[in-house]
Amino acid sequence: MVEPTAQVAPRLRARERVVVHVDSLAARWVGALALLIATCWLIALLARSHDHANWQPDGRLAWSLTILAAVALIARGIFLGRPVTAAHAMAAAVAVLAGLAAHVFASDLLGNVLIVSSGLVLMWPTTARPQPAELPRVWALVNATSGDPVAPFAMQLLKSYHFTADGTAAIAYRTRLGYAVVSGDPIGDETRFDELVADFAVMCSTRGWRIVVLGCSQRRLALWGDPTIVGQTLRPVPIGRDVVIDVSRFAMVGRRFRNLRQAVQRTHNFGITTEVIAEQQLDAEQLAELGDVLLSSAKGARTERGFSMILDGALTGRYPGILLIVARDKSGRVQGFHRYAVGGDGTDITLDVPWRRRGAPNGIDERLSVDMISAMREAGAQRLSLAFAAFPEIFNDDERGRLGSFFYAVIHLGDSLIALESLYRYLRKFHALGDRRYVLLSLMQVVPLLVVLLSLEFMPRRRHLAS
Repeated sequence: MVEPTAQVAPRLRARERVVVHVDSLAARWVGALALLIATCWLIALLARSHDHANWQPDGRLAWSLTILAAVALIARGIFLGRPVTAAHAMAAAVAVLAGLAAHVFASDLLGNVLIVSSGLVLMWPTTARPQPAELPRVWALVNATSGDPVAPFAMQLLKSYHFTADGTAAIAYRTRLGYAVVSGDPIGDETRFDELVADFAVMCSTRGWRIVVLGCSQRRLALWGDPTIVGQTLRPVPIGRDVVIDVSRFAMVGRRFRNLRQAVQRTHNFGITTEVIAEQQLDAEQLAELGDVLLSSAKGARTERGFSMILDGALTGRYPGILLIVARDKSGRVQGFHRYAVGGDGTDITLDVPWRRRGAPNGIDERLSVDMISAMREAGAQRLSLAFAAFPEIFNDDERGRLGSFFYAVIHLGDSLIALESLYRYLRKFHALGDRRYVLLSLMQVVPLLVVLLSLEFMPRRRHLAS
């Protein structure tokens, strides 16, 4: 991410300066009154058109509907508490002038559409900028957060942050279409989380953002449960479970680990060896080898996706605390590697993304996971999170009803992006399903929220590899 130059930054700040704050009862009354006046005028116009045969209402009716629609959009923005920035005001003014010009020189319909759009533009939601410069502060908080396998993903380049006044805790989030989507749980000093959430809710209210929490853990549900603090009622919807292995106790013993043992043994028979490397310590030759695996993988080689439970910048060395475990065949050629993030001062290790070469031997992923568990046990880690198992109850149900079958079919529609059932069958071999995670949302806004959340998780971004 390239920061604005000294000459550009002031201009950006001027355009983004808030010129009208509407997060007040008075502003809501003004918006309601304007909407009422516009509606009453339209009703009066329609009544008069029926009472007077010589009245020519067509032009007046179209114009009145245009004004009503624009006022309704402005009133909606006011009730949502959205501030008006200088950029919004300028864009709305341009839309109005363009609409009037269209009425004179082109088409009345086009002019009406442009004037209505001015209300939408004026109250368009503001967005939070990514804060990559905060990485050192965020890394310090990640390193101080134990027992949260999702904490390292707060470092992702595109996220914004809300810190406590003393910087000892933070919330990672992104904004889209007027929603502030929180990524996982807060990080840092957990004694400050209540204060942090309350302050974050106030900040969102002043900017007209509605809150959504994606990937909230079971133990942090209470943080968002009080509508008087959060400013809205958020309902928890379970979306899956963490898969967290107790490193000190893990052993592939017993019948239930039979499939895992067989997969690992196949890689030993094939002559696979593994090694653990810090990503920031890769030399040019290693970068070239691993980059070749990444680019030759089945999918995702040229683009990145994900928001709440994934990092970006593979092989760039951008993030501290990133470890790679690499699998080589008998000839020394790299067949695959896993990328792990460290948190909790080394107590927690979390799988970011696995990569494997096309045609790599079966069992590579299982072997890399098992060997990483062993390596982290020697390093003193306590927990290793393999991945997030989404909707495991659906995949584990052999007697699905109609509703279960419907959701099962819908989930498989996304197999081109992420094969959730294949991932679950891999994770099931480790018998380590842990606590549930939830999305916290308003059930009255499910449809727009689906658009927001799916776009955050699955919209592709160009991948930039280390040169």
